[in-house]
Amino acid sequence: MKEATFALSATQTAVRTAHLFTFDGFIRFWAADRPKRIALDGADGVLDFATLEDTTARIVGALADIGVTRGDRIAWFGRNSVLYFTLFFAAARAGIVMVPIGWRLAAAEATWIADNAEARAVFLGDGFEAMQDGFAALPRVQRCFTAGEARGWIDAARPAVFPPAGGNDPVLQLYTSGTTGNPKGAVLSNMNLFGLRKQHAGQEPHQVLDDDEAILVTMPCAHIGGTGLGVNAMAAGLPAVILPEFDPRAVFDAVEQKGVTRFFIVPAALQMLLRHPDCGKVDFSRIRYIVYGASPIPLELLRECIAMFDAGFVQAYGMTETAGTFCTLPPEDHTPEGNARMRSAGRPLPGVEVRIVGEDGRVLPPGEVGEIQTRSTNNMICYWKLPEATRATLTDDGWLATGDAGSMDADGYVHIQDRIKDMIISGGENVYPAQVESAIYGHPDIAEVAVIGVPDEKWGEAVKAVCVPRPGHSVDPASVIAWTRERLAGFKVPKSVDVIDALPRNASGKILRRALREPYWQGMARQVN
Repeated sequence: MKEATFALSATQTAVRTAHLFTFDGFIRFWAADRPKRIALDGADGVLDFATLEDTTARIVGALADIGVTRGDRIAWFGRNSVLYFTLFFAAARAGIVMVPIGWRLAAAEATWIADNAEARAVFLGDGFEAMQDGFAALPRVQRCFTAGEARGWIDAARPAVFPPAGGNDPVLQLYTSGTTGNPKGAVLSNMNLFGLRKQHAGQEPHQVLDDDEAILVTMPCAHIGGTGLGVNAMAAGLPAVILPEFDPRAVFDAVEQKGVTRFFIVPAALQMLLRHPDCGKVDFSRIRYIVYGASPIPLELLRECIAMFDAGFVQAYGMTETAGTFCTLPPEDHTPEGNARMRSAGRPLPGVEVRIVGEDGRVLPPGEVGEIQTRSTNNMICYWKLPEATRATLTDDGWLATGDAGSMDADGYVHIQDRIKDMIISGGENVYPAQVESAIYGHPDIAEVAVIGVPDEKWGEAVKAVCVPRPGHSVDPASVIAWTRERLAGFKVPKSVDVIDALPRNASGKILRRALREPYWQGMARQVN
């Protein structure tokens, strides 16, 4: 990975790429500027920028040959790979929309997404050949390629001359987690993906990508935390080191052998790194930043990580609909002893507006809790084929309703309380699970905890803590309740505690609270009392 030295500063790179806002523009630029620099490095191959430019042009021509052109959708079902990113970048150059589908989904869920997206072609990753017949049977699919077939198809193609997509053309369609009902396809444009990601003057120091860096992609490509890192690397002209899936030992190897300097990870996976027996033996000297997000991180876990890893920590707050991060808590706000700002999600990035809105639509002053809304070039175009859901999420003047409850302090730091739909109303008091979980996490017997609301005849809902014990420990419910009572108001203290082996999570690491709640709410019309 250190085969060449690039002496340009981040500021110089920002000036030279200031006019670029599309995949086609960036790929052409880097192919001319640094043709032999590695662009994609994964288990299934390595491509430099010159080869990436040529290969993606051939894919555009091959797609045209099977009738796939600007505005059409293609889908990917598989793990992270060089093949996926090459197909995605090729499609995006020509304004064809990539739809990555989570490989852990059941066959019916995966084919539903491809059908909903009206995919014209489907590409399967290595090891997913058995899915070919199911995708091929969909009415709009012209071809369904296995990975081997796709590679041969690309090798046989010739580079095409094509009109490149514009900044506002859609290029990526990511389906939300779908914890309630069917998932929704968030449609993202070139501008959504590059408006804040590209190098530019005024960025926070931790956003600046120097020319000697390499970025690790280990989160699933069907989520913005996976695909977005590949976009970051390409926009900066840097190598993207791609792991098929998260594996602690593979992360350590990439750090030591591939020159990785930064990566994004969810708290559950961060804890897995920390607990791995090899973690203390790894040379983390190349790592500059570890970015975490997708769910709140308990302060005790963050303190352990700061002590272990030789890196700056950055909390990223964002969502699929905002094409990723729009707020960050920078390294200077992280301290091992803890501080008030570490309980926040940080400040809006340059170019991002954030406001807190009450139920009546009024913008709330600092300190008051309401819905977090944001406006920037990051905000999605729409939800695919869901105009009512789009209108409920995006205002006419560009504000996007996040569905998160929170407040903003006088210094502009955003404090997330929880998802609005996860809020517990007990005896008329609002209880936000994340706050209770953070209080419980430091208990010496508890590895993980999720807090939910369960039916209660007196209070409507009662607070319940569902705990996973540390290895070799047992959890005493009375001890958990007493621990929490010392730290929170009485109405926030769990009325009951359950102990389970593992918390249910989706592929992006988010706790599936609905799955935890369901057994307690069976037979009731809705999961709120």
